[in-house]
Amino acid sequence: MMTTILTPVLALVCWTLVVWVWMYATRIPAMQKAKINPQDAARTRTLNLPPNIMQVSDNYNHLMEQPTIFYAIVFFTYLKGAEDPFNITLAWAYVGLRVLHSLVQNTVNVVMIRFLLFSLSTLCIAAIASQQVLAFISRHS
Repeated sequence: MMTTILTPVLALVCWTLVVWVWMYATRIPAMQKAKINPQDAARTRTLNLPPNIMQVSDNYNHLMEQPTIFYAIVFFTYLKGAEDPFNITLAWAYVGLRVLHSLVQNTVNVVMIRFLLFSLSTLCIAAIASQQVLAFISRHS
């Protein structure tokens, strides 16, 4: 299962879909309880929902942001034929850290733990990208 760098991409896509279900499984009942008209959700920041409901939505949005860089560098690495055990391990570490980040944000929401997990996951992307840049430089120098 760890033989391709694309498998962590699939895992993160699946995790994002889990968070999507989690978001609506918490948001819809909260909106019904608060008697919020669905049309009022056109601008989610104007919703008057409890923070524990909104943090799941915030996390879903986060999974649409930085992971786009992860997807790009993984596809670049794959297309360049540069996947190796180190990059595959970094990709899995990124996914694991993002799952942990989601679990923290969607439950206890301790910002310093989230920041640590986010920073570590960013370092995984940076390591894969740096390796690709160094390989490019060495081939073209």
